[in-house]
Amino acid sequence: MTPTAFAPAKVNLFLHVAPPTPDGFHPLSSLMVFADVGDQIALSPCDQLELVIDGPFGAGLEVSADNLVLRAVRAVFEAVNAPPPEVRLTLTKRLPIAAGLGGGSSDAGAALGLVRDHYRLGLDDGALERIAAGLGSDGAACFRQRALIARGRGERLSAAPAMPPLDAVLVNPGVPSPTGAVYRAYDEAGAPGNDHTPDLPARFEDAVTAASFFSACRNDLEAPAVALTPRIGEVLAILRAGPEALLARVSGSGATCFALCADAAHAEALVDRLRGAHPDWWVRACRLG
Repeated sequence: MTPTAFAPAKVNLFLHVAPPTPDGFHPLSSLMVFADVGDQIALSPCDQLELVIDGPFGAGLEVSADNLVLRAVRAVFEAVNAPPPEVRLTLTKRLPIAAGLGGGSSDAGAALGLVRDHYRLGLDDGALERIAAGLGSDGAACFRQRALIARGRGERLSAAPAMPPLDAVLVNPGVPSPTGAVYRAYDEAGAPGNDHTPDLPARFEDAVTAASFFSACRNDLEAPAVALTPRIGEVLAILRAGPEALLARVSGSGATCFALCADAAHAEALVDRLRGAHPDWWVRACRLG
């Protein structure tokens, strides 16, 4: 049986971003949750370490030596003083690229656990999480793959409140929103946000209560993302005008937007409506947790 691992989409229910520190990093505070849609990684025999990318969003992607999945695998074997394995990793990209869904970090996190378990390497989750944190700001969170609060550069993780099942819709209008460009636009606008973490309850009883709370929070990268890519603003306007969405917001630096819905029926109704009106958009119902 082919060893596989799931790499879920990451969604920022809020993302509060402070101005950059002298070293250029932006302190942040974010509640991240993970969807039941995402990419997949599989292992198969090969005569060298190799990465192949396929899937709906894999066509035409170049595989460089700096790819996060390859970096993750090399780092795992370096940690146990062993040469890289002779294996082919097949990454099936089902998530859009440069989409604010943590795709690359989630792929790397999934690869870490997959090769550790397959080769029975003597590394615990803490060791893998430290490797993941060194790969990028979302790395440690995407390795955990569960609801959490991220602070600092994204490496300071703590438990999120107990969350109900959150039915949601992810919408990407087919345009990229590169993170670096969005952060530069944020800085050029005066970096007006902060990294304040709101006083969170111990639990959210239902989706309506959660959406009401998060409506008072922000994504500080939303405005610069919309300014750079007006199509994101069009998506948000449509989601916020519809009856199904309790809350609509950009995830990460975009271009994917999400809508929280009261239940799965409302989410499916929103998906049907959006696909009918915008067949060229990537639209998925999901459950966040």
